[in-house]
Amino acid sequence: MLTITHTHEAGTLIDGTARGDGTADVLKAQRWRWSRNLGAWYIPRSRDQHAKTRQIDATAAALRAAGHDVEVTIDNTARPTADVEADKIARQADRAGALAAKAERRREEETAAWARHHSDVERLPPEGEPVKIGHHSEGRHRRDISRAWNSLGRSVEAGRATEEAERRATEAAATTAARYNPVTVANRIDKLEADRRKFERRRDGYTSGHGVYAMTHAPATGAGREQLEELIAETDDALTYWRGVRADQQANGTATNYGPHNVAKGDAVQVRGTWYRVLRANPKSVTVEGYFGPDRTPWQEVADHRPAKAA
Repeated sequence: MLTITHTHEAGTLIDGTARGDGTADVLKAQRWRWSRNLGAWYIPRSRDQHAKTRQIDATAAALRAAGHDVEVTIDNTARPTADVEADKIARQADRAGALAAKAERRREEETAAWARHHSDVERLPPEGEPVKIGHHSEGRHRRDISRAWNSLGRSVEAGRATEEAERRATEAAATTAARYNPVTVANRIDKLEADRRKFERRRDGYTSGHGVYAMTHAPATGAGREQLEELIAETDDALTYWRGVRADQQANGTATNYGPHNVAKGDAVQVRGTWYRVLRANPKSVTVEGYFGPDRTPWQEVADHRPAKAA
């Protein structure tokens, strides 16, 4: 019996497969991947997401057609955003640590490879002595040249492997910081707020278009309404978490808190290292006097402010 399970914490996994049982080809065709860490097949990007039912149903049907018994269990209960983020930070820290250790191993291998190459070079005759054709030393000389050339290639490859490992380790170490960048956090809040308004419109009904082109969309009912209610609740939980992060960042000075309440027309604001004169202080953005005319930027990207008198 093969068992496909989905939870927000673990994602979508399949249990009961074995090497050579024919499931690998089916799962690959259905866009599953194998995880050495988990020791199981999984659907990418399924953790802390609602189940991809179409992909799961297609996989189950393909496996049954191949002669396997398949059972599917789905639990779409979402986890609190705080738990999700804590797990993400922990997993990213583990990944960054593993990549840093790998980079260190690559550096050691590179050092050893260069040492072997220098050792091989030292075996060659001094001052680039040419091969003595027909001399009893010819064979040894050619072998030493070949050995030094090959070890040079291995040392170069080791250097490239070290650079790649260090690059990946650096990127992994910066991932969490990038996710919690103040501008990124503010943009995420804006998107969550927009998503919530969209879910509410679909739940309550809305009118699109104008005049003779206006279309009325009825409120959602049944299972569709229940799903929208779940999405709204999940979005509210995420908003509570990220607004808390934003408030903490503003309290400790990591993030700015500029807006119409403290910036006015005629003031100067700094955006991405450049100062601009303020033309309008909008609710969500500031319109500045740009090089080619008025330009608008979100408030979260304003790094500093000077009142009109000081500007």
